[in-house]
Amino acid sequence: MTTREDELGEFLRSRRARLTPAEVGLTASRSGRRVAGLRREELALLAGVSPDYYARLEQGRATNVSAQVLDAVSAALRLSALERSHLASLMRPTETPPEVPRVRPALRAMVAALGPIPAVLHGPRLEVVAMNDAAAILIDDFAAMPLPQRNMVRWMFLNPAARTRYPDWADVAAQMVAILRVAGGRDAADPHLSRLVDELSSLSREFKKCWATRELFEHTYGPKRFHHKAVGTMTLNYETLHLPADPGLSLILYTAAAGSPSEAKLQGLLATR
Repeated sequence: MTTREDELGEFLRSRRARLTPAEVGLTASRSGRRVAGLRREELALLAGVSPDYYARLEQGRATNVSAQVLDAVSAALRLSALERSHLASLMRPTETPPEVPRVRPALRAMVAALGPIPAVLHGPRLEVVAMNDAAAILIDDFAAMPLPQRNMVRWMFLNPAARTRYPDWADVAAQMVAILRVAGGRDAADPHLSRLVDELSSLSREFKKCWATRELFEHTYGPKRFHHKAVGTMTLNYETLHLPADPGLSLILYTAAAGSPSEAKLQGLLATR
């Protein structure tokens, strides 16, 4: 099982590897370089900490790391806001969420009542814990699948229908893996997440390759293309709503621009059932 220390070290090393001395204003050693990107001591210099302290931080052996040190390391690594949040999550232990998140009956009823707007309720590992009929038509009928298969990432890489449903499958699939990486930052030792990652890594080379990049992505809002044989390709806008009373659950809504060809296609698709 992957530990929090393992994830922390791999994340920091991956971010060091993408920087060069020239990019951060350092002179490269004339003796040749045996590592990709910055060395530990170079990063330590930029962050204003001792090489020994940074080495212990990267190995997960540093304790009581201050916010000032995390800010300095984040700045030296040129981390984005999402990456900074991910690093902070890796530095603090969290409680492992249950394998199947609990969904309140009223919340499940709300998802169903949102039709004809396709709505999907995700758990922290992109488990599909509820969806309405419109979403089942738009994406796939997850309620008809065995419980262990009701996961968007698993479906994306192991179900051939996903590659037809998403014309931009490679981009969407990579984003889903990056969302899963963020979940791993919240609890790197989550046994349920580790089991999912191990399964997909053994069954899909594409998943394994995406997972190794350690990219991060936050599912907030934006366009997404869908394809259905009956209506062709349409572009929908997704919005992600986080539920304050239900930590770990996210509600995704899909709509089309008013008066657009995609709106007509979506209405036609939903009218088929």
